[in-house]
Amino acid sequence: MTPITSGRKVGMLESIGGHLLLTLAVCFALYPVLWVVSLAFSGVTDLEPRVLPIPIDPTLEHLRGVVGSTLKNPGEPERWLFGIQLLNSLVISLATALVGILIAVPTAYALARFEFIGKDAGMRTLLATQMFPAVASAIPLYLILDALGLLGSRSGLVLCYATTSVPFAIFQLRGAFETIPKDLEEAAMVDGATRFEAFIRVVLPAARPAIAVTALFAFMSAYNEFVLAHTMLGREDLYTLPVVLQRYISQFSADWPKFAAGSLLVSLPVMLLFYVAQRHLVAGLTSGGVKG
Repeated sequence: MTPITSGRKVGMLESIGGHLLLTLAVCFALYPVLWVVSLAFSGVTDLEPRVLPIPIDPTLEHLRGVVGSTLKNPGEPERWLFGIQLLNSLVISLATALVGILIAVPTAYALARFEFIGKDAGMRTLLATQMFPAVASAIPLYLILDALGLLGSRSGLVLCYATTSVPFAIFQLRGAFETIPKDLEEAAMVDGATRFEAFIRVVLPAARPAIAVTALFAFMSAYNEFVLAHTMLGREDLYTLPVVLQRYISQFSADWPKFAAGSLLVSLPVMLLFYVAQRHLVAGLTSGGVKG
């Protein structure tokens, strides 16, 4: 056997082993999801443990029960409750991502490009805010929103979520801006552009993948959050979807099929968003990893 043939066989074995390992990892990750799908589409509420989570007596009744929920207040027409709650989640999450990006982009650019008093202390402070969980600030945020008259409102919840999304976005985008060569901006300014024009026409397009991924993470953190939404919102027509799922699990009973069906429905917008933004994920996640 020649060294070339031997090397090809070793490479083929390594490729097969790598693919098998990846296949096992995918199966390991998807197996719990298959159980959720099985619960959501099974007509039997009590499923016995088995190796293959295949739906028994397939039905769409659980999905209809979740999607078809309505709200009827005295003196008001009946409203589609699930649609209202889905809209709440999307509006609040999109607003959180928008607020985070609008504040973080100029702040991160200033931290990456300019030297000023308090720059390092400000970055350390931003990092320190990420050490504490959101639930630790629930009571202060509750008192602040109550004093501002924003308690029980979507805008108040967006402000709560911005307290965590803005520091993360600033830290992430600062690293992305540092990887963009200053020569590009200087060349634009030599050609007659102002600093602001160079920022808009040169820096922002170059940082677009990082901005997209940062916005995606801000959206997901707000979309999946439960504690603050349950604490700050007091009406059923203001609840977001994670709070809605909690009503299927009570102290003495649990409607697991509807919980599973609701979980699948809640995941669809995030899956769609990941599909749309997938081409930005790899570039955006690695843009702040190496300083240019």
